[in-house]
Amino acid sequence: MTETRTGPRVLVVDDDERVTSYFERLLEKDGCIVTVAADGPSALEAVTRNAPDLILLDVVIPGLDGFEVCRRLRREPATRLTPIILITGLGEHDRKIEGLEAGADDFLTKPVDTQELLARARSLLRLKRYTDDLDSAASIIMTLAVMIESRDGFAQGHCHRMANYATALGREIGLGEEDLQTLHRGGFLHDIGMLAIPDSLRKPGSLEPEEYELIKTHTTVGDTLCGNLRSLRAVRPIVRHHHERLDGSGYPDGLRGDAIPLVAQVVGVVDVYDAVTTQRPYQRAKSIEGALEVLRHHVELGWRRSDLVDAFAGLVRSGRLDTFAGRESGAPPSAG
Repeated sequence: MTETRTGPRVLVVDDDERVTSYFERLLEKDGCIVTVAADGPSALEAVTRNAPDLILLDVVIPGLDGFEVCRRLRREPATRLTPIILITGLGEHDRKIEGLEAGADDFLTKPVDTQELLARARSLLRLKRYTDDLDSAASIIMTLAVMIESRDGFAQGHCHRMANYATALGREIGLGEEDLQTLHRGGFLHDIGMLAIPDSLRKPGSLEPEEYELIKTHTTVGDTLCGNLRSLRAVRPIVRHHHERLDGSGYPDGLRGDAIPLVAQVVGVVDVYDAVTTQRPYQRAKSIEGALEVLRHHVELGWRRSDLVDAFAGLVRSGRLDTFAGRESGAPPSAG
């Protein structure tokens, strides 16, 4: 029977076999599972093949140097938070600055002190466990968000469409990678507070005023849920403010103009589009042009930014939006 080894995974990258053998013995004795790479391209391949919990990366290696490997790993969402210790025999101050700018978490200088190496490795591995726990909790909440759809027969695919629509519009207006990641998560989680709304309020027809007020609390409830997880703090402005309007007539805080976070405004635009192009018990789905007309009317009322609506309309009419969304269910009728 093959024994399955457990423990934190460490990737050691150095072209000197004496160094890698030493690190391997040292870290395995400390309970780690160690893999080795001898050059930059092999290191990137090893990370893709079996994601490590920590990387010990020599600066001077063949193929790609340690700085470039570090930069490439930091550009990828899957490895952005992987701890990296750069190991160098170079003592120059500017090389350390370059390493920090490349995204290194820590430095060790050759010859490496054994106790210092173990202490720094343990510290970063502990931080990685905390990060993984936060991501796991965030994934659970993302799953709960999708469960909202199962409570509404008309909302199938809504969370996925919202995530993809919002990301597409964010990319169209030139937002950076962090904002795009926030929009993707926020698209899934914007209505997470609806988990606290009674099923009895999910009904065809109009709501009583007190029922509508209760529905509106999903924004503040969702904000509280996400506030308990550090990894979801970036989506809180979306969860809380996607129903705000530029003229201050929205909820829950009646924010006006630029006081409404841009990511929340983006989600607000795509939420209207998806709502009116989806068949509901209380409404027929509008055509694409009908939905864009609704958004243009919102601009006239002073509720939405015209540049956001124009950019979104351009995405829709070009056909690029459906490419992002993969809209299989609840598809709107063709324009016209």
